[in-house]
Amino acid sequence: MAEGEKLIPINIEDEMKSAYIDYSMSVIVSRALPDVRDGLKPVHRRVLYGMHELGVRANTAHKKSARIVGEVLGKYHPHGDTSVYDTMVRMAQEWSLRYMLVDGQGNFGSIDGDSPAAMRYTEARMRKISEDMLADIDKDTVDHKLNFDDTLKEPTVLPTRIPGLLVNGASGIAVGMATNMPPHNLTEVVDGTVAYIENNDIEIDELMQHIKAPDFPTGGTIYGYDGVKEAFHTGRGRVVLRGRANIEEVNGRECIIVDEIPYQVNKADMIKKTADLINDKKIDGISSIRDESDRNGMRIVYILKRDAIPNIVLNKLYKYTALQSSFSVNNIALVNGRPEMLNLKDLIHHFVEHRHEVVVRRTKFELKKAEDRAHILEGLIIASDNIDEVIALIRASSNAEEAREKLIERFKLSELQAKAIVEMRLRQLTGLEQDKLRAEYDELMKTIEDLKDILDKKDRRMEIIKEELREVQSKYGDERRSQIEYAGGDLSIEDMIPDEKVVITISHAGYIKRTSLTEYKTQNRGGVGQKASTTRNEDFLEHLFVGTNHQYMLFFTQKGKCFWMRVYEIPEGSKTSKGRAIQNLINIEQDDKVMAFICTQDLKDEEYINNHYVIMATKNGQVKKTALEQYSRPRTNGINAITIKENDELLEAKLTTGESQVMLALRSGKAIRFEEAKTRPMGRNASGVRGITLQHDKDEVIGMIAVDDMESNILVVSENGYGKRSSLEDYRVTNRGGKGVKTISITDKTGDLVAIKNVTDDDDLMIINKSGIAIRMEVSDLRVMGRATQGVKLINLKGNDSIAAVAKVMKDDEEEIVDETSENTGDTENGTAIDNNETEN
Repeated sequence: MAEGEKLIPINIEDEMKSAYIDYSMSVIVSRALPDVRDGLKPVHRRVLYGMHELGVRANTAHKKSARIVGEVLGKYHPHGDTSVYDTMVRMAQEWSLRYMLVDGQGNFGSIDGDSPAAMRYTEARMRKISEDMLADIDKDTVDHKLNFDDTLKEPTVLPTRIPGLLVNGASGIAVGMATNMPPHNLTEVVDGTVAYIENNDIEIDELMQHIKAPDFPTGGTIYGYDGVKEAFHTGRGRVVLRGRANIEEVNGRECIIVDEIPYQVNKADMIKKTADLINDKKIDGISSIRDESDRNGMRIVYILKRDAIPNIVLNKLYKYTALQSSFSVNNIALVNGRPEMLNLKDLIHHFVEHRHEVVVRRTKFELKKAEDRAHILEGLIIASDNIDEVIALIRASSNAEEAREKLIERFKLSELQAKAIVEMRLRQLTGLEQDKLRAEYDELMKTIEDLKDILDKKDRRMEIIKEELREVQSKYGDERRSQIEYAGGDLSIEDMIPDEKVVITISHAGYIKRTSLTEYKTQNRGGVGQKASTTRNEDFLEHLFVGTNHQYMLFFTQKGKCFWMRVYEIPEGSKTSKGRAIQNLINIEQDDKVMAFICTQDLKDEEYINNHYVIMATKNGQVKKTALEQYSRPRTNGINAITIKENDELLEAKLTTGESQVMLALRSGKAIRFEEAKTRPMGRNASGVRGITLQHDKDEVIGMIAVDDMESNILVVSENGYGKRSSLEDYRVTNRGGKGVKTISITDKTGDLVAIKNVTDDDDLMIINKSGIAIRMEVSDLRVMGRATQGVKLINLKGNDSIAAVAKVMKDDEEEIVDETSENTGDTENGTAIDNNETEN
């Protein structure tokens, strides 16, 4: 150890703590976070100040970037040259900054992530808006501190007239905190700031009438307003951004054209990742992508396949690619050297405070300068009034020092005045120059009075701030680039899928499809029907159900499991296609099959799911009621809906409100009616209670209905095409578990009972038989008849055909029935729907 040195033992833990805290404070205060006053980090401030010192203004020639970087490095910012150059490059990119601060000449990179040219090739100069950030810096408006080697001074903040932090935003990662502030529109920010100056107690909601939302340099659409609101109120929020897309026809093919993408998204990366998704079959409907961007603007063309629905493809692009991204606002900035989370009003408040201080310091500087000049002018005026004496006095002096002393003694002047008189030029002795002196002095006295008035009155200072802001607004203000879609919200595919009515059919072998309801026509009773579906050999349509695209489908299987799906997720097929196997859509066991469906509204609506129940019936006559809430959390492998006993299977499930009456019908022609309240709600794993007693071993339940409307009629259909409509009152209310009463006379002619429905005159009936023929008829064609009759023939069956399924469809008032003979291929009825709370199959 060298002489005079000594070792001091230090606890390593304490040393690590203090060293790390020093490091993190340095990163927070002098690297990563912007100052709330001018919105700049130290490196940005040094680049602008370095350019100011070099004299590369907006009206001078461009200078080599390397020259500017060298100036900044050597004088103010002793870090890597790339950090300074990258900073300067970003300030010159129109897709990075909403209002660019540097005017670059040469290759400054691209939105595709291309690197800029090296700094020896590019040139730069300030933009006019940067000059306004540095305006009055020479008038002692801001504090200066020594640079890294204490040889020069640099400003701690710029005296900016531009609310830099709001208009250009900032992002940075410090230690233990980060900032991410979006850019805003200068016109709006100035309006908001002026509104704040006029009323310091203004609410944030009122400020938001001026500053509506962030405004990003790359445009795009702000989708949904909740995140913006939260960010303005609290300083944190998530703003969802979408690229701007239009659907156009190019060369006979439908295309999606994107001409604006979200902020900070790399265009080339976005296109590459989209292509990967298309190749992986994650997104279908796109045949190719072309990037047609040029110097005139961006244009990305997604060419669609012939059968693709543009809106659905666009929505998938929003969902799976960077065409929709989010900007997480985190307004942390340095206030008096300390990091703080700031809301919109705080940001405006601190900017106005800064501007106020700048105006005060500038006015004091100008006042002192004016007073100093006035003081000298007073001396010159005294000299010109006594010019002969002054000349004689100076001529009689042996040197300048003596002359000064004599003048001070004779005319009671100050040092400065005497010095100015001694240094006076002879031309100032002319009469014209003497008048000029007096005019300048009078003008100065007015200026001094005005400057003192500014310092005395805060109102005047605020007026000056407002005037300068308005001037900035007129020079640099522009239109919004980012549109705001207030109605937007969390993205879901159904936003782009029309909520139209569809027919869902499931065949005996388990094939499912959805078809637009408008493909089916209304026929008169007794017609033969039309071909509805192509089925495989010995397969026939077993279930038919009517719903709308946006509803939720709950599938209940024979073994008592429940699966979950959105209606629009069911593959679409034409009326004659056979559909897709359910096994491919839900994880159903090989030996299980779907027996019932429920179509519900929003399962996230708590009030809705807590006020609705699912009632289930099994073939052996068990019934069970469970709250819909128990089914609102789906799992891909399904959930247990009911425990099925041996030799039994689930037959039917219905959605009810808890106030309904339940009717069960048996194959043997008996039916029972009881109050829903007679079955208490049970958990998902319970097996239920007895609903009806079977007539004999071969008997089974063929259907269950839940009746809300006591005016409705009961329609029963037997397998040979006979049906009958009876009044609900014909069936008396009994306790559950009884044998029931006769609902139709079963004979060899009619065949066993196959379906029971509750109907009104407003309903249409759809019947499908095992050979795949469908017929649709109006219920009003059927008269109401007694409970014990055998009914009338509803459909003519050929050979050994029999009925497979019956469903009811509710007519809309404005329904138009198209003439069957018309050659119009677009046979449509204007919408047909099933009541959301009733699901029939």
